[in-house]
Amino acid sequence: MAKRVRVRSPELTGGGGWINTGGEELRLADFRGRVLILDFWTFCCINCLHVLDELRELEERHRDTVVVVGVHSPKFAHEAEHRAVVDAVERYGVEHPVLDDPELATWKQYAVRAWPTLVVIDPEGYVVAQHAGEGHVHAIERLVEELEAEHEAKGTLRRGDSPYVPPEPEPTTLRFPGKALLLPSGNLLVSDTTRHQLVELAEDAETVVRRIGSGARGFADGGPGEAAFNEPQGLALLGDGAVVVADTVNHALRRLDLATGAVTTLAGTGRQWWRGSATSGPARGTDLSSPWDVAVFGGRVWIAMAGVHQLWTYDPETGTVAAAAGTTDEGLVDGPGAEAWFAQPSGLAATADRLWVADSETSALRWVDRDGHVRTAVGTGLFDFGHRDGPAVEALLQHPLGVTALPDGSVAVADTYNHALRRYDPATGEVTTLATDLREPSDAVLVGSDIVVVESARHRLTRLRLPEEAVRADAVARGTRRAATEVAPGALRLDVIFEAPAGRKLDTRDGPPTRLLVSSTPPELLLRGEGADTDLSRELELNPAVGEGVLHVSAMAASCDDDSAAAYPACHVHRRDWGVPVRLAEGAADRLPLVLEGMDAG
Repeated sequence: MAKRVRVRSPELTGGGGWINTGGEELRLADFRGRVLILDFWTFCCINCLHVLDELRELEERHRDTVVVVGVHSPKFAHEAEHRAVVDAVERYGVEHPVLDDPELATWKQYAVRAWPTLVVIDPEGYVVAQHAGEGHVHAIERLVEELEAEHEAKGTLRRGDSPYVPPEPEPTTLRFPGKALLLPSGNLLVSDTTRHQLVELAEDAETVVRRIGSGARGFADGGPGEAAFNEPQGLALLGDGAVVVADTVNHALRRLDLATGAVTTLAGTGRQWWRGSATSGPARGTDLSSPWDVAVFGGRVWIAMAGVHQLWTYDPETGTVAAAAGTTDEGLVDGPGAEAWFAQPSGLAATADRLWVADSETSALRWVDRDGHVRTAVGTGLFDFGHRDGPAVEALLQHPLGVTALPDGSVAVADTYNHALRRYDPATGEVTTLATDLREPSDAVLVGSDIVVVESARHRLTRLRLPEEAVRADAVARGTRRAATEVAPGALRLDVIFEAPAGRKLDTRDGPPTRLLVSSTPPELLLRGEGADTDLSRELELNPAVGEGVLHVSAMAASCDDDSAAAYPACHVHRRDWGVPVRLAEGAADRLPLVLEGMDAG
């Protein structure tokens, strides 16, 4: 076995304290003798949610030797609120201890630069691996098995139970509901996301008429008591009167027959789409990735495919799906659908000539026209957010998850992390605030002259009277809470660290197996080093006249199983996009390491 690079682990510290431990404060010493996996995540991040799902089976298979600890490291201002982190831990079924680190103290100690990042610590307290992004659990499990054997032989492995203590369940009718739909009957259908069900409520938005789904996390068709969902979200009426459901964690679209309550699968295989998978084809044979909302526009069902930062469509006539807009790159770029960039689209609403999109990670309101061209109404980028009314070019949102078309041609936006309902009027170009003091609103639906808001973190629907004029809120502009990395002006060496996981090697059969793309906001920040090349290290030159900005780095590496006996070894693409806020300071570091996979020995 090759000798591993090992670095002593820094202590785990976080101003928010511990969650899922029954009130106990934990330290690194408490995990000695176990393999510890630190999951640096934030609850807005779809890739982080994917990793939570990837880790479940590993935790179960190695439950007496492995402990996973989530280190919650916020991007948005709202994510630094302890109550919001506690809610997110329950909302997403996190069944391991979580350290709430609102000041990013542990993030900085471990030199983490991206969400999500997984750090593996051996039973003696040394860091032995770091992986940025999702899709690494198979490689980590192989390392875990090596560490188990190595430390069993050394006598340094200590088996035992996890320090996880589940929270007490609360008896609410709904639990973190996601989206709502007005039915032809006048009742409301709600995706009861954390309980993995759909709930039909009477016109009062409170009385339960029926529940659809077993209530257990799963993927099964059948009657209302047998069908199983996995964190369902978006809902839309089909032309035949049935409902299409975005079954998010099952990576599928489901069909609900309103008359019988029967559930069938329309699209998706239950497997998550990965780079290289088909982007069109028969609906039941094509992988999807975290569909978050659905809307009927132009005769097709449009899908907010949050997991790959795209919009897809499902055609009920042909039973096919296809990517319609977005490149899978994360960001805010307008243009023809095939060239546009999205960042976790999570809410859709259709009018006669526009499909409105709540693009959550860019805190933006976007729209698609009949020709498939993408435009932005509100929002400027991944690190610009807050609560500010006024002209759309100056207005700010904070991680919106829902959008609703209003009768006058304007739209209401569920401005989730601002706990507000906002309004954008295309006629005037103005953004106003309709209501505040809503707890994580994730959707809204028109019911007559009222608007019914899904207050996800209050576990209820709230009915509001639509005012004739929007109420202005005091302007509260916020930038990213993430601390900027101080770097020296002038020459800066960028090193992307990549080591092929155990049992794999770089795939050089078709040319260079790596690619590095660098840009900046503002563009004037970079005097030299912008663009694409195959080397994972690059000399940049930062403009001393630009005090701060964001370096955008996209890195890719391809590796294949190192098995000479295999005629067709399995190959894997490792990719990560970083947005690194930087501040130029004399005497600061002149090297910026970003770990794609492996350990930084520099």
